[in-house]
Amino acid sequence: MKKIFFALLFAVLVSLPLSAMARDLTGAGASFPYPIYSSWAFNYEKSTGSKVNYQSVGSGTGIKQAVAGTVDFGASDDPLTTDDLKKDSLMQFPAVLGGVVAIVNIDGVETNKLVLSGPVLADIFLGKITKWNDPSITALNQGLKLPDADITMVYRSDSSGTSAIFTNYLASVSNEWKDSVGAGKTVNWPGKNSIGAKGNDGVSGSVKRVKNSIGYVEYAYAHENKISWSSLVNKNGKTVEPSLDSFTAAADNADWDRSKSYYLWLVNADGDKSWPIAAATYILIKTDNKDTIAEVTKFFEWCFTNGDTEAKNLMYVPLPQTLKDDIRGYWKTFL
Repeated sequence: MKKIFFALLFAVLVSLPLSAMARDLTGAGASFPYPIYSSWAFNYEKSTGSKVNYQSVGSGTGIKQAVAGTVDFGASDDPLTTDDLKKDSLMQFPAVLGGVVAIVNIDGVETNKLVLSGPVLADIFLGKITKWNDPSITALNQGLKLPDADITMVYRSDSSGTSAIFTNYLASVSNEWKDSVGAGKTVNWPGKNSIGAKGNDGVSGSVKRVKNSIGYVEYAYAHENKISWSSLVNKNGKTVEPSLDSFTAAADNADWDRSKSYYLWLVNADGDKSWPIAAATYILIKTDNKDTIAEVTKFFEWCFTNGDTEAKNLMYVPLPQTLKDDIRGYWKTFL
């Protein structure tokens, strides 16, 4: 009788659609893509019945958990080189594009009214520019009333891919920043009048709370929290606002190389319309478990196919179709 029962149970399981048999997934890492990953996960569960639990813990922790195999996938805005990927038995691919913005809390200064350049932004975070009415800022903002107030800088206190994007940008526009501070998920922030905060949400909350402060977050957080952000002078000398169009312009001429596991930085891109702090955010999966690779890529296949509208609604840029197709080919090499 038991043999008959188990035979019938096996037959039922085999006949179930893959969506019904798919196991729940866990992911952890960058806070940069958290709004879109959580939205995709919610809709994926409604569509397939499978859950994806993504924890926003910072890129550094996401990489560590991916390497340790304690999550099904990690997420990082700081891409790994092919050597690092091979050393830790990982695969890597971009999932979505976005932008980092400088957010400010200055009485009377509305979104996009303040204009900053890369060198000025670097000097603010170097602690060389300490007042909002500094001549180098007022020269970019003729007619805008700026206070004689000390600038408070808010930075990421955790190991952060958003910090990696932001500091890579500062290093690309300021030799002093490059030589004295450098770029990475964690750096020694030189400014004295500064506050550390955890996650994009922590930086958003701190800037919203502290008058005359400046910080950096992924655009979706600024948009969602209704915090003012600055426009920036880009590499071509044009003043641009953060938007889906300016993020897309920065990525238009990107050279995505599968042989390098898509390792690429989009900061300080050429183009009159390009936002200078654009970026891709990446997924990391262990290569020693094909079942996990299959389940995770099934989720991102669903996202690539069904998630573009939601990405745009949350102020992210979906990957180009040609890149999605190339990534699908990349996945197959690990299955």
